[in-house]
Amino acid sequence: MNKKKNISQFRNIGIMAHIDAGKTTVTERILFYTGKSYKIGEVHDGEAVMDWMQDEQERGITITSAVTTCEWKQSLIQIIDTPGHVDFTVEVERALRVLDGAIGVFCAVGGVEPQSETVWRQADKYAVPRLAFINKMDRTGADFFSAVKSIKDKLRANPVMIQLPMGSEDHFSGVIDLIHMKQITWDDETKGAQYSADDIAPEFELEAAEYRDKLLEAISEVNDDIMEKYLSEEEISAEELIRAIRGATISRKIVPVLCGSALKNKGIQPLLDGIELFLPSPVDVPPLKGIHPETNETVDCLPKKNAPLAALIFKVSMIEGRKLSFVRIYSGRIESGSDVYNPLLKKNEKLSRILQMHANKRERLKEATAGDIVGIVGLKDSGTGDTLCSQDHPVFLEKMEYEDPVISIAIEPKTHADQEKLDDVLEKFMIEDPTLKVRKDEETGQTILSGMGELHLEIIISRMLKEFKTNVNVGNPQVVYREILNAKSKGSAVFEREISGKAHFANISISLKPLNRGDGVTFACKVGNDQIPEQYLPGIEKGIKESLEGGYLKGYPLVDIGIMIESGSFDERSSELAFSVCASMACKDALENASISLLEPIMEVEIFVPDAFMGDAISDLNARGGKVESINPKAGIQIVKAVVPLARMFGYSTALRSASQGRGTFSMHFSRFDKV
Repeated sequence: MNKKKNISQFRNIGIMAHIDAGKTTVTERILFYTGKSYKIGEVHDGEAVMDWMQDEQERGITITSAVTTCEWKQSLIQIIDTPGHVDFTVEVERALRVLDGAIGVFCAVGGVEPQSETVWRQADKYAVPRLAFINKMDRTGADFFSAVKSIKDKLRANPVMIQLPMGSEDHFSGVIDLIHMKQITWDDETKGAQYSADDIAPEFELEAAEYRDKLLEAISEVNDDIMEKYLSEEEISAEELIRAIRGATISRKIVPVLCGSALKNKGIQPLLDGIELFLPSPVDVPPLKGIHPETNETVDCLPKKNAPLAALIFKVSMIEGRKLSFVRIYSGRIESGSDVYNPLLKKNEKLSRILQMHANKRERLKEATAGDIVGIVGLKDSGTGDTLCSQDHPVFLEKMEYEDPVISIAIEPKTHADQEKLDDVLEKFMIEDPTLKVRKDEETGQTILSGMGELHLEIIISRMLKEFKTNVNVGNPQVVYREILNAKSKGSAVFEREISGKAHFANISISLKPLNRGDGVTFACKVGNDQIPEQYLPGIEKGIKESLEGGYLKGYPLVDIGIMIESGSFDERSSELAFSVCASMACKDALENASISLLEPIMEVEIFVPDAFMGDAISDLNARGGKVESINPKAGIQIVKAVVPLARMFGYSTALRSASQGRGTFSMHFSRFDKV
């Protein structure tokens, strides 16, 4: 691999989409045409390079984001292929956090689907410039213009077509390039490796001219130079147009739209050209801002090899029991065998090896510099979201935030040997996956696993058995509820006790009040040092928050509560321990007098069902306490959107399959917590 490329030739991109839109197939074709793979791996044969885990191959879905590097013309493209299933949204989130650009892959039949909306919003959050690729143009029901319209309507984006398909469904034969006004067709005998750009066939000339004009009009709205030439009807060269499209894409004013059929090997090389021409390099996006850990000043992490080091660990994998950290280097350089500083842990860590990743294969590197995405072996204590820098120039990069789990299962080891392995295996999973939570149930002694959905937990159990040879019995899934206050409540307590021969004293009164949904738990104190010295406040806050974590009604965490210290007193016997215990007692007193409700997770469900089975699907939803929000017909299929309590959705995939003779599909993602 040629590592001497200039950083302006780097393209760090992600491929993101709804499940089954074909993004792994798109990635496989990219690897084939850039010479990275010698044969095309198919998802449906379980041979895709990027889906290397056994579970991914068996299920035909992407579970973990894979990193790879390839070259195209003048560019070095580093790609992260992300999962499309909603249970693995965190994989998409952490990939988008470190990317400079992305490709949204959309199915020409389905257009914008629920999970593509979710990942698009995540890309908005991180201000990532995007291209759109309308895939599966060869499928029955493919409609390019309808898919583009859904990008505009559902994602509120500004899609600009830079290509047109030549026909669709069985008649899809190639694409028309509206920038150079050529038609591109692919040679089937070379699996699409050979392609030709020719003059546009007469039957497509009128449509091509019409959409070329629409392209110029769209670009003139975001570029003054093009507007001047467009209005005065001057000739606009392809080079000028490419420059204008690049500027508007990087500033996120437009989303260029391309099309093709990855499975039929059509449309991928122009997409690679689009990545090179329109998506930013690390120097085209504003430099990442960090915070100096001591002074809290803002630090610019400039994308230069000779700048101070700033790198972010965005993912950790435990492969064959060894810890592999995936790192994006924003500025500076790292060398194999050198030390790096973790400002969160305030300690140095040694990099034993730096690896260039290609899915689960890897190649050793002596050094990596700004713009690189690499694997690192040797970091003992650093975890996902941690910053690596140099001790002389410490910097914190913003940590990632994750949603809370919504579903739990109880597990217990089958044999004594499994018992010994279980804690170790779970620890490895938690290092890898920040959305997985593990706790011990004190009453039953069972281990409770909490995750983002049934499939998420199913894969964890499957990996325990296949990768770590650990057998467990699994209890039925349980929904993770929350508790909330309905009205303000007050509580007080006095703590006066002798512990290990030492007297302790504290006296405190608090009030708890309900906050708006999603506000979290806040803490404030309205008394002065004369009633409660400031050094005791951290202990008080800890005591109350721990009490709220344990819940009151059913043991689920209490959320969206404002804590206020109303009054208190202390004497020479007082200590932080005394105030912490006293605050916990006052909190329990306040909860005993309070009105409390349970909240349950409500899921947004989108169901695709053939017309003939529509009635059965809706009556099943009603029986589950679901509320149907909309029904949209589309080419023989009805798309039903509904909200349903998660507790009623267990086993739904089996029920839907039997109600629709196996032809119905659905996707589900967390919407909100609501009162039971």
